[in-house]
Amino acid sequence: MELQQMRYVVAVAETGSFTKAAHRCLVVQSALSHQIARLERELGARLFDRTSRSVRLTPAGAAFLPSARQCLDFAERAAAEVAAAVGEVRGRVVVGVIPTVAAVDLPAALKVYRERYPQVRVALRMLPSHELVEQVRQGALDLAFLGLPPGVRPEGVRGRELARDEHVAVVAPSHSLAGRAGTSLERLAEELFVDFPAGSPGRMQSDQAFAAAGLQREVAFEVTTAELMAGLISEGLGVAVLPSRYAPRLSGVVTLPVVGGPSRVEHLVWSAAGLTPAAAAFLDVLGVPETVGGA
Repeated sequence: MELQQMRYVVAVAETGSFTKAAHRCLVVQSALSHQIARLERELGARLFDRTSRSVRLTPAGAAFLPSARQCLDFAERAAAEVAAAVGEVRGRVVVGVIPTVAAVDLPAALKVYRERYPQVRVALRMLPSHELVEQVRQGALDLAFLGLPPGVRPEGVRGRELARDEHVAVVAPSHSLAGRAGTSLERLAEELFVDFPAGSPGRMQSDQAFAAAGLQREVAFEVTTAELMAGLISEGLGVAVLPSRYAPRLSGVVTLPVVGGPSRVEHLVWSAAGLTPAAAAFLDVLGVPETVGGA
């Protein structure tokens, strides 16, 4: 079994196409298909169900895929460790981020990182905090920026707290609250809300604050991005509460303080097993020491 064969399997699984996988791997499709067929003979099982319209993993393929990815990651990490031993940072760093990260200027940090370490491939994935933590634990992400309710700490990872923030009310410019100096949870509970999906950490921050005040509210729209949230709010379809350091980035809305409103803590986390040289270099760009304790 060869690493190249595993790379081909992963590419087909991720693209859902032998043609697209061959293009990604810079080989002709016949060569890629031949290598996968050779691997299937060696394993004694088909990895893909092929039709004229689709390519899907078989149960055997689904079982094989995680280990194949892990082997490729280990091989890439080994090469990066050798390069680091001679003073060169290369490889890949995959960073996870919540949609409302505000504790750091991530685009600026990534720009500095790319300029300082041009041989490192950088990937960015946007997901809710609970999914980010799981992917860091599984090794799919090197680092992740989270936003969690106070008192909730990510488990099974290392990291540090970056910032604490209070939420503000976000309303349309035409809303009756727009000209006020502030508002309360009681007043906001009268409104329809736009919020993140139920059960997500972003939603929990608000749910907990209203529950602690003995208030109920109606969430009419559940969305996954703050930009869509702002669009709905600007059209007068609802209001929201968002972190005060992030909310000013949104256009077409007005913000105001909330007495007794929600709050959150932003964290940066990484694998308890340690960091690749490329990920450690990213911490260095952020000015975050690797030697902090568990998050």
